[in-house]
Amino acid sequence: MSRTTAEMASHDLPAFCEGIRYLGKPWPNLDRLADRAAIAEGEHAIADATDEKAVYQTLLGADALRYVTLQMCGAKGSGHPGGFASSAEAHAALLMLGHTNIVTEVGHHAPGFYSAMFLDGSLETMGIRTMHDMMARFREQHGLLGHLSGAIPGLLAPAGPLGQGQHFAMAGALLHRDTLFPVTIGDGGMGEPYVLNAMMHFHTAYPEVTNFLPTLIWNGYSQEHHSMVSLHSNAQMIDYWQGHGFEEVVLVDAKDFDDAGQQGAFVDSSRFSFSQRLAFTRAVLEGVDKVAKSALGGSLTVFIIKQLKGTGVHTVGSKSHNLYPADTLDAQHIIDGLTRRALPAAAWQIVRDNFSRAGGGPAVKTVVTEFELDLPALTLKMQAFAKGDKAVPATAMGALVAQVGQQDKRYVVTNADGNEASAMKNINDALKIRHPTVDPLYNQEPTGQVYEPLNEDACAGLAAGLALFGSRALWLSYESFAINGWPIVQTVAQAMAELRRRTPSMVAMFTAGALEQGRNGWTHQRPEIENYFAAMMRNGNVFPLFPCDANTIQAAFEYATNSFNKCMPIIASKSPLPVYLNLDEAREAVRTGAALLHESESTAGNKGTVVFAVAGDMTFLPVFEARDALEEQGYKVRIVAVVNPRQLYRPADVAWDTVSQPDDGFMDDRRFDSLFDGDVLIAVSGGPSAPLEPVLLRSRAPRRDTVCWKRGETTASPGEIMAFNGITAARMIERVKALS
Repeated sequence: MSRTTAEMASHDLPAFCEGIRYLGKPWPNLDRLADRAAIAEGEHAIADATDEKAVYQTLLGADALRYVTLQMCGAKGSGHPGGFASSAEAHAALLMLGHTNIVTEVGHHAPGFYSAMFLDGSLETMGIRTMHDMMARFREQHGLLGHLSGAIPGLLAPAGPLGQGQHFAMAGALLHRDTLFPVTIGDGGMGEPYVLNAMMHFHTAYPEVTNFLPTLIWNGYSQEHHSMVSLHSNAQMIDYWQGHGFEEVVLVDAKDFDDAGQQGAFVDSSRFSFSQRLAFTRAVLEGVDKVAKSALGGSLTVFIIKQLKGTGVHTVGSKSHNLYPADTLDAQHIIDGLTRRALPAAAWQIVRDNFSRAGGGPAVKTVVTEFELDLPALTLKMQAFAKGDKAVPATAMGALVAQVGQQDKRYVVTNADGNEASAMKNINDALKIRHPTVDPLYNQEPTGQVYEPLNEDACAGLAAGLALFGSRALWLSYESFAINGWPIVQTVAQAMAELRRRTPSMVAMFTAGALEQGRNGWTHQRPEIENYFAAMMRNGNVFPLFPCDANTIQAAFEYATNSFNKCMPIIASKSPLPVYLNLDEAREAVRTGAALLHESESTAGNKGTVVFAVAGDMTFLPVFEARDALEEQGYKVRIVAVVNPRQLYRPADVAWDTVSQPDDGFMDDRRFDSLFDGDVLIAVSGGPSAPLEPVLLRSRAPRRDTVCWKRGETTASPGEIMAFNGITAARMIERVKALS
């Protein structure tokens, strides 16, 4: 039996309970086992995982999480209660043991994580003080997003796309060696991009860093069907994790405690007798205590909780995954689910006391991402290449990367395809590849700062995780392969836009292999990801950088490395190319967005002014060739390097004022017009045209066209692949004449 809100008036409920619809009858032994919080005032955790009171209150906490999750989702007929519900005992156990730096791979567990932040008081910092507030702010702008955001007080990282959470846990573990970073993983998403593979490679590279704890929520179902591992036996699941290097595997199966005669391998522990619910909770609490000590003690460890999806809420299986508009608080099945989970009045303050003391205080005041890491000061010594000389942009940047790593020992450089292949061997020479096999020929050392899994997801994930958690990092790749790791960078870029603290920007450098990888053909010629970057420019904190030479890439790297809460991918070549700007001019170009490389004498020609707006570096070769011919034919020519196209938008085009650490350094109309006004504008790119949208949008040139990438092909030289795509002087001249 449960009591409705109207019947609660006589109960002395805490203020945060305002809006809780139902109260349940007192549990057996409530007066004895919940007379005071198991986490004593001034303590960070329970003293003993075997203590009867601790077990009892862990179950209270688990049901409180379930109840708040279901009522919050029911208030909007929306959200995902089922997956988290099957993790509730494990989540509550982690909290009771003081391990509050919890991340997740499962965005659909968001309501449960929000419930934990509500129950420990963290959400009060965003004005959510009562259950009424929770319901009103769930899935609303400036409220609690449908999927996890690291901007929510007390939460460490975002979660939406599957297969990402382990990277945040590993980054946290690397930066904070004495703190446990549990990461909950759903069995529905366990096979998403390289979850276990990423952890296995990380453990090989950092064998001493074991203080991250995968916690598998094995509930038998995915979003709309059975999970692909639902037929595994317990032994098979243990073997699976051991096969990926996990030395300690603890699996607690609810089936072993079932006294309700449930069919199937996955059972609902809320249907057990009360004594068996406590027995199951005891096993979970003791198991979590064991694995936490194991992970903090130097062993690669996993905890697996096996119970039916939807345990303890409105229904089970995939049908519990999410609510639809008909699943309101007035629907009978939601009412039934809430009344089954309704806690006695006296329990709520006990849960609040425990959760708000766990880990030393509410998560918003204690978890590692609520504080900024101290960053070592950097002094970068640049090489000033003379105008007209040739230099390799990638190598010039590599020298600066080496300096950052030598001055900041936490700095990690990730690269799946190899720095030598990108003309950046100088990074390996200085910082060394982190590898268990010592080999000077290959710059391999166990303590190196270069992390090289052959997996873009793992490279991007660790670099992005480190940046989000407050440390400098760099992801290097070919632009052709970067798409395999970009989704987590996009996630982190959005998270950085929302954060309430400063954190180093997510920095990447992609060698522009489309024009340099002719003999490898189209598999290595996929610059289309630059359109992805271009689309993200309007977010407000994404700055793709296209340095035109070796001086400008140094300025771009300096600019990116010293920035905060932004995403800055740099695109450049690994071939010797002409130098157009000195260092001062390069810095100005990066800051303002563009630089003038050439303008015909004012007395030249009378056929009109042709403006070339160029993104890239190698692409200037045919542009300058076209210039020579056009000037001979009577045209005035202006060549402009588009270095930081985000700065070339109009302020209203970009959500710059909605992000953390905003940048409103947009080029004004006077300067823009002086660069891009002409009779004909030709926008040129060695990749796709989207990065040049700001120029095409604002230019007042009456006639304009693009010369850009079309598709890849096997060729013998960069010139041949440019010719295949029409990125040639002849094509540019043809377009100018046609438009004149």
